[in-house]
Amino acid sequence: MKTMSRILGGQDLIALAPEGSGKTTAYVLGVLMRLKYGFEEAPRALILVPDKERMVEVIERFDLINRNQTIRIAGLYSEGGMEAQMNALADGADIVVATPDRARAIYLKLGLNLNKIIMFIVDDAAEIIKRGMQLPVAELARSIVKCQHLVFTEVIHDKLHLLIDQFMNSPALIEVSELGNTKLETWDQILYHVPDYKTKLNLLKLLLEDSEIFNKVIVFVNTRLTAEKVFKSLFKYFDKEISVYKPLFFDHPGFDLIDEFKKSDTRILIIADDLNENIDLEGIPFILHLEIPAEKETFLSRVLITNKATDNVSISFSTDIELVMVKKIEQAMGKAIPVTELPAGLIIEKDPAKEKRNKVQTFKEQETGGAAFHEKKESNNKDYNYSSREKAKMKFKNR
Repeated sequence: MKTMSRILGGQDLIALAPEGSGKTTAYVLGVLMRLKYGFEEAPRALILVPDKERMVEVIERFDLINRNQTIRIAGLYSEGGMEAQMNALADGADIVVATPDRARAIYLKLGLNLNKIIMFIVDDAAEIIKRGMQLPVAELARSIVKCQHLVFTEVIHDKLHLLIDQFMNSPALIEVSELGNTKLETWDQILYHVPDYKTKLNLLKLLLEDSEIFNKVIVFVNTRLTAEKVFKSLFKYFDKEISVYKPLFFDHPGFDLIDEFKKSDTRILIIADDLNENIDLEGIPFILHLEIPAEKETFLSRVLITNKATDNVSISFSTDIELVMVKKIEQAMGKAIPVTELPAGLIIEKDPAKEKRNKVQTFKEQETGGAAFHEKKESNNKDYNYSSREKAKMKFKNR
C-alpha cells in the first residue's frame, strides 16, 4: 500500500503497477476513508473506467469493502439510454463510477454535478487511451475547479503524458515493478519501441534489407487483412523473396504448409494470428512480431525454448498502445525484454496531429493585425474591473 498515505494526504498521484498488484483496492480504501459519510447533495468522487465490465468490478469491490451504508454509489456506462442513469444520479450518489464518454454526455445534459468532486480517479488509464477516450477524460477533469487527481496504469507512455499534463501538476509517481518468480527459458529477444504503425513498416523494411542476416524470417501480424496489407507494402522491395501464409487472394504468392516455405527459396513469410494455428518454428532463425499478439500465451508459445540445439531470435515491434501487453508478457516470462535503440537511417513518420497542433500554435504566434485592425485606445486597455467594491484583477479578460 505504497499509495495509501499519499491518497489520504490529498496529493495528486500516478500509480504505475502491473495487473493484480492491488491498485483497485488501494483507491477504493482511499475513497472510503476520505469520504467517511454520505448524503451530500452532489457526488464527491468520480472514477473513470474503460468499460461496463470494469465498472461492475469496481462497484463490487466497493460493496465488498464498504461498511458505511450511508455512502451511495452510482454506475454510468455507454450501453442503453441515459434516462435511467440520470434518474439514479438525481436520487443521490456520493461516488460515481463511469465510462468517460457516458459521464461526459450526462454532464453536458446537466445530469452530473461536478461542483463537489474532491477525488478524480482514472482507472486503467492505458486501456482508456487505447480505446480513444482521452477527450472526455480531459474535459471532465478541466471542468472541476480543484480536486485530487489519481491516475492508475500499467504503463506510462507519451500518449498518457499528453492526457494527464492537461490537468495534473507535479504529481507523485509510485512505481511497483513485479515480475513472475519463475524465469522462463526463451529465445534471445529484442524489443523496438516505435511511435506509430508506419514507422513499424519502415523499420521492418530496413531490417529485411539485410538478406545475409535475415536469410529466413517469419513475420507475425494479428489479422489476415493486415498480412495482405504488409505484403503489398513490401512486395515492391522484395518481390519473389516475400509471400503470405494462406493468402486471402488467389493472385498473391503464398504457402499452405509451413514445411513448403522452409524448403523454398522464399526468404520472408507473413503469418496472421487469427488463423489460430500452431506454427512449427524449428529451423527459422528469426521471428518478428510486427504486432504484439492479443493474447500473451500466443507470444509465449513462440519464444519458449523447446530445443536447445536451435539458435533463434525474436524481434518485437511495439507502439505505446501495445506496451500494456508487452508488460503482461514480461510478467509471465519473469524477465524484461531488452529495448534496443532504433537503427540509424530509420524514417520516423511524423505525427499528423502533433504537426497540426504545431501549425496552429505557429499561426497564432505570427498572427498580425491587418488593415481592418487598429490598436486600442489607452482608455480601453484597462486591466482592472472597477464595477465591484474591490479592485479585481481581470485575469481572464483576453481569453
